[in-house]
Amino acid sequence: MTPLAGHPDQLSGVRLVELADGPGRGVRLLEFRTSAGLAFEVVVDRAFDIGMASIRGRGLSFTSPVGIRSPFLHQPTGMENWMRGFGGGLLATGGLDHTMGPARDDAARFAYPGMDGEVFPLHGRLTGEPARLRGYGRTDGTLWAEGVVRQAALYGEHLEMVRRVECDDDGTEIRLTDTITNLGAAPNPQMSLYHANLGHPLIGPGARIHVEAEAVRACGDFALDGWRDIPEPRPGFREEVVEIRPVVRDGTARAAVVNAQADLLLLETWDAATLPYLFAWRQFAPGTYVLGLEPSSIPGTDRHGARKADLLRVLEPAEAITHRVAFRAVEGTDAVARALEDRP
Repeated sequence: MTPLAGHPDQLSGVRLVELADGPGRGVRLLEFRTSAGLAFEVVVDRAFDIGMASIRGRGLSFTSPVGIRSPFLHQPTGMENWMRGFGGGLLATGGLDHTMGPARDDAARFAYPGMDGEVFPLHGRLTGEPARLRGYGRTDGTLWAEGVVRQAALYGEHLEMVRRVECDDDGTEIRLTDTITNLGAAPNPQMSLYHANLGHPLIGPGARIHVEAEAVRACGDFALDGWRDIPEPRPGFREEVVEIRPVVRDGTARAAVVNAQADLLLLETWDAATLPYLFAWRQFAPGTYVLGLEPSSIPGTDRHGARKADLLRVLEPAEAITHRVAFRAVEGTDAVARALEDRP
């Protein structure tokens, strides 16, 4: 710490707060801020996901009209219920045993005669689960927090995610390490989707996606022309989802959004061994003006298609897997140019 500051929190820090009003009343947040101007929230009671994020007061993330809601209001099943609970934020994690659209699957492995199948909501149940806060603080120049989220049911899955969030106290990068363990007695599919939601002013007309891609596919009936470009808000815009197989270098995949007009860049990197796919969710209507960049464990298919293609990962009892994802914010003309030149 510099001798010019009376306390480390004068320059950077992390603190626990609790919302006191509205539909988010009682929700715990960890507020991170660094001396480089990065600020973000960890929503403890929404699966330890990332809420609002900014760099020197300039927004990076998208907040939906829903905002932050108590997990006690969460109703995951039914598409309309899911939309009424989706608050956005820099990260909404899909999983732990399902991503993609609503589905039904066999439940015979749980050996319960009263349940021959199980129903899965859009992107799974994880983001509606509150975490148990293990701790937070500052250690050797690193701000950190750790939480445990458990997704479990009687005669069902028993999965646990331990999430550690870190950033340098003088840095602009958020680092997440998630270790997911099957605590149940039966083998269980493990699917994860890191639903990063980017908003204005990072996202604006003229911004562009930068990603090296081995293959690109439209998940729907729309033209791929211009899929990298961010347009003006368009009333009636219908969402488009692009599936990308990114180029992997040294085990890492990366994608960036650059807004040259705003001199802003957000670089997302992740471990491609466990998250080999990327989706670009394009939704550019007024009020829902958002770009999603979403590393995923499976391509754009349902769980049955993934299983048939031998792409559905299954964790045996006591088996664990670790996912790593990071977000780095860059601002300023020269810094953005250097960040782009640094890309492989």
